[in-house]
Amino acid sequence: KKGRMSLIKLVDPKEFIHLLRIFNTTVKGNQKVGFALRAVKGIGRRFSHVILKKAQIDLNKRAGELTEEEINKLAEIVNNPQEYNIPLWMLNRQKDVKDGTWTQLVANNWDTKLREDLERMRKIRCHRGLRHFWGLRVRGQRTKSTGRTGRTIGYEKKKQAQPQARSQQPSKKRTLPYNFFI
Repeated sequence: KKGRMSLIKLVDPKEFIHLLRIFNTTVKGNQKVGFALRAVKGIGRRFSHVILKKAQIDLNKRAGELTEEEINKLAEIVNNPQEYNIPLWMLNRQKDVKDGTWTQLVANNWDTKLREDLERMRKIRCHRGLRHFWGLRVRGQRTKSTGRTGRTIGYEKKKQAQPQARSQQPSKKRTLPYNFFI
């Protein structure tokens, strides 16, 4: 690109990890750290940049270049975001219904909490819970003409009346093969 010089950092191939596991998720090592962390459920673009700045990790670094200490530091920040002065409005689990805490949920914890919330809403028979249970739109969207794919069974035409001459003929009784019920 015109006017930009790219700095190429040489890394020992033995130290570079092409696929690494962070929060029970496989992350591509050739991506920049900020974008690679987005593969983890519950971590978005803005949150990943904030935790990288709090951990003092270079944003231009590749995910495969991270050391064990840096990965542990990232995990510690994600598990305890309030200790590192990450604002509460950035967290994805605000004011939990059961205990009122503000936390950041990632990977399996995020899935579990979502399932628990849907189950709780279905049990108390609230409108949102029932719409989730029925597989309908939840957030007030129109459903009269949109969202029909995959839900309709179809429409079957009525059979036309057969001529009278055929109906007066004695019908042959059909028998099933002997192995039909086996």
